[in-house]
Amino acid sequence: MSYKYLIVLVLIVLGACSSGKKAEQKQNEIPEQQIPEGTQSLFDGNTLDGWEITNFGTQGPVRVSGGKIIISMGDGCSGINHTADFPKVNYEVGLEARKTSGNDFFCGLTFPVNERFCSLIVGGWGGPVVGLSTIDGLDASENETKILKNFEKDRWYSIRLKVNDKKIKVWIDDEVVVDFDYSERELGIRPEVRLSRPFGLCTWMTTAEIRNFWLRENTQ
Repeated sequence: MSYKYLIVLVLIVLGACSSGKKAEQKQNEIPEQQIPEGTQSLFDGNTLDGWEITNFGTQGPVRVSGGKIIISMGDGCSGINHTADFPKVNYEVGLEARKTSGNDFFCGLTFPVNERFCSLIVGGWGGPVVGLSTIDGLDASENETKILKNFEKDRWYSIRLKVNDKKIKVWIDDEVVVDFDYSERELGIRPEVRLSRPFGLCTWMTTAEIRNFWLRENTQ
């Protein structure tokens, strides 16, 4: 083997090792959270600071990895609830969520409405139901906020919820899916998500991933 050939071979091997290390480093990098300007981040991409794992008694494990909150499937509800002060009205929250396994809701967002609480269900009742639970005692599958929508596994969906002193409005991928005037209506939650109050997110027998979670206050 010639000296020049040996040098070239060494350089090729070193280059391959360097490329492999760079690829591994890039894969392990935590992606920067991408939230709208003027909003407050509810998730730092690295820890569950400001949250606690909700002790439903049926929950699967919850962990943070790769800039995502991973809520693993349990035997019922699994999720997290916010531990800091949270506004009661005139606020907006947004997040991205995707279902990786299971066939039920991958985003059950319980939120305050003045002195009451309500839940946004995305992908419930076997996968297609979106709506608010509860309205006048009726679940999302039974009241007028119900719509049916196909949700693909492993696809990210942008979810945004806005609460003012009259309406609850919800967008999924910029499509308005709920526009509900709650004046003189009775808002409530199902007993299963009582521990999610005042603000929390859970799944039902489904594994989900959450990222880019944010809050905007004082909206109308």
